[in-house]
Amino acid sequence: MDEQFIWVEKYRPQTIDECVLPESLKDTFKEFIASGQLPNFLFCGSAGCGKTTVARALCNEVGAEYLFINGSEESGIDVIRTKIKNFASSVSLTDSKKIVILDEADYLNPNSTQPALRAFIEEFSGNCRFIFTCNFKNRIIEPLHSRCAVIEFRTTAKQKPAVATAFFKRVTDILAKEGIEHDQKAVLELIQKHFPDFRRVLNELQRYSVSGRIDSGVMINVSEDSWNNLFSLLKDKNFKEVRKWVTANGDIETTQLFSDLFNNANDKLTAESVPQLVLILADYQYKAAFVADHELNKMAALTEIMASCKFK
Repeated sequence: MDEQFIWVEKYRPQTIDECVLPESLKDTFKEFIASGQLPNFLFCGSAGCGKTTVARALCNEVGAEYLFINGSEESGIDVIRTKIKNFASSVSLTDSKKIVILDEADYLNPNSTQPALRAFIEEFSGNCRFIFTCNFKNRIIEPLHSRCAVIEFRTTAKQKPAVATAFFKRVTDILAKEGIEHDQKAVLELIQKHFPDFRRVLNELQRYSVSGRIDSGVMINVSEDSWNNLFSLLKDKNFKEVRKWVTANGDIETTQLFSDLFNNANDKLTAESVPQLVLILADYQYKAAFVADHELNKMAALTEIMASCKFK
């Protein structure tokens, strides 16, 4: 583990106790572990909230042998006919349970791969379980919903303070182990900004830690300068420079980009253009769930904003 460089992997929780979750959700998983029997699961929730980590932790806790498949990379029917079938039908040498983790299952073909999984779940029910993870549960066909225990990774407003506090403690422990000086206010702001995307928080902290210290002022200034520059380019309808900005800031996710545009709309746009901006962002945010090229989708949204909106 010490040889791993990426913090998300290096410090990935190995047990349910180590996972940062609402207590009610954590208790649910502990009950399944105590029973010694896991059902087929469908984990639903936003990106970075711990679905894959929990799936792996459950396998560790029950001593299961597992096969991990990323549905966004291997979404065809051939996956079932080869990897899954070979794994599920083989006999475990250690007599341990067998689990197939289908990560990002909402990318699995709903017309071929997902329907075929129905029969496999039943055929291998004696020695194999399936855990599906997805961001958009409406993209998982109903027959799979009915064959799984559906768990929603959702943090209510009442649960948020406790979960955020637990994650803050984990993050500060990681920074201490890495020898990174940090401003607690900066870490809190980052958690607040990206909650509940814990993966994004860790990735951002690792990026900012290159200098050896995480300082709130540095992060805020860079962010403000970057956004002000984008709005200036949009106002000038400078397509070439906007495209350069999108390429240079490729690590900014669509959700964050659109959220910041929306939050700054009243200050940067004329009053009559704000509703138009909202409609554009809503349209392209919906499209982002299906497009193959996210940079192109961002650029299309910004191009329409340049053409349709008036800036102050």
